[in-house]
Amino acid sequence: MRSGNPVLKESTFLDLGSGAVVSRDGQAMTLNGTVNKTGFLLLLTVMTSAFAWTQALGPDGTPAPGFSVYVWGGAIGGLVLALVTAFKKEWSPVTAPLYALVEGFFLGAISALYNHFYEGIVMQAVMLTFGTLFALLFAYRTGLVKATENFKLGVVAATGGIALVYLATIVLGFFNIQIPLIHESGIVGIGFSLFVIVIAALNLVLDFDFIESGVEQGAPKYMEWYGAFGLMVTLVWLYIEFLRLLAKLQSRN
Repeated sequence: MRSGNPVLKESTFLDLGSGAVVSRDGQAMTLNGTVNKTGFLLLLTVMTSAFAWTQALGPDGTPAPGFSVYVWGGAIGGLVLALVTAFKKEWSPVTAPLYALVEGFFLGAISALYNHFYEGIVMQAVMLTFGTLFALLFAYRTGLVKATENFKLGVVAATGGIALVYLATIVLGFFNIQIPLIHESGIVGIGFSLFVIVIAALNLVLDFDFIESGVEQGAPKYMEWYGAFGLMVTLVWLYIEFLRLLAKLQSRN
């Protein structure tokens, strides 16, 4: 696999019928095109996030009537669009922007709630997220970090393990059962959040490798949207994990 991100994998660039790399003369994937589309998706996310931020909470800081709509609508809608995009890559020029818009509602509502309880936490999480993005991009471009096969396998395995833990948390939550320690603000909980952040950050390296590979192999033009979408999925995950970590740290004060 090229990436621990489940929506980005090596077979993305292959024609499933012939096994050959799919390319289009004059319409191939480019690095600049992917960067531009990533920026556009970020802009869409910020727009809907800002709107949800202003609407999610009432004047007294309590959740507004539409709070659950933004949170659950954004989360479920984002998941559905992510799955559709993963299975129908050629639809990504449409589904990727829709994902960014819908996910923005979720992020804006959640961010407003976190910021209500821990003032300034959102700006810290945003700075840490983009700081991590640029630091890992620099490390990748300079060769300090290389996406070797063993590196990929390790990150993929760790990502899968984290996904199973979160899935178990959701399922057990329906029965009012909580996994002890890892979601609390103790040493174990903080250590778990740090571990998850490291794995999410390493997924960025694999995503860079995936995009670079697509450009080199002459993937079709729509893969610029798909590559940008995959990078957005990782950035959203990383941002949420930074929020969780900062909340745990501040709750100890």
